[in-house]
Amino acid sequence: MCLAIPGKVISLEKADDQIMALGKVEIGGIKKEINFAMVPEAKIGDYVLIHVGLAISIIDEVEAQSTLKFLEGMGELDEIKINENL
Repeated sequence: MCLAIPGKVISLEKADDQIMALGKVEIGGIKKEINFAMVPEAKIGDYVLIHVGLAISIIDEVEAQSTLKFLEGMGELDEIKINENL
């Protein structure tokens, strides 16, 4: 089973090569750099599903917030915060 988590796009870098389309998302207060090659249409403020450092789709804010609340209730966001320090 694979797990994708939602994050809010907070910045996008300009890239000459779409494969290197990088940007930052915020996930439960943590900022992570990810690749946007699969969703070049993403804009700042959008929510995207992230899997292994890659944005795989854009989702609506209500769905993203619902998923984040569920993950927080399970303690999974704490796990993300712990792994951030690795």
